[in-house]
Amino acid sequence: MFGIGMPELIVILLVALIVIGPKKLPDLARALGKGLAEFRKATQDLKGELNIRTEIEEVKSDLVDSVTGRAAERVSSGEPQAGTGSPGVSAATDTAPPARPNVPPGGPGGS
Repeated sequence: MFGIGMPELIVILLVALIVIGPKKLPDLARALGKGLAEFRKATQDLKGELNIRTEIEEVKSDLVDSVTGRAAERVSSGEPQAGTGSPGVSAATDTAPPARPNVPPGGPGGS
């Protein structure tokens, strides 16, 4: 715990008891405990939000790959799979438009 041993912790508690006083020390400890609990809850909420955003980006990338057909190209060319690319770069920005068939100007059977 922060490199503080039992003797140092006892000295800190005794100094706090002398400075703050026995009447206000329980209130201070209670407030400190509530503050730490709120901090832990906030960090857990933040971690959960980040995990959700990561999962959404992976699903979005997988969906774009499946619609554009890039997933099969990536596997055959050895490119990294969805979710392992550069952070902050959307899969939709690096996709090329689908190739158009080579059709003569007059149409498929045209003159």
